[in-house]
Amino acid sequence: MDELIVIFMGVPFIIFMVFVAPLWLFFHYRSKKVVSQGLSERERHVLQELVEREQHMSDRIKTLEAILDSESPSWRERA
Repeated sequence: MDELIVIFMGVPFIIFMVFVAPLWLFFHYRSKKVVSQGLSERERHVLQELVEREQHMSDRIKTLEAILDSESPSWRERA
């Protein structure tokens, strides 16, 4: 009876330690390395584009608000 428990508990544990645990550790530390490196050049470029678009949109919104303020001063109260 005790031998069956050892077989049923030991074999999955050995398989886990031989195959799963090394892969798990490899991918864990690989992902930590990628995160610690920061943004890639492509990600940095995309982020810079988004910042430029945001600035452009912000300027457009300010211009539109200025036009609305001059043409209809009470437009903010209706919204």
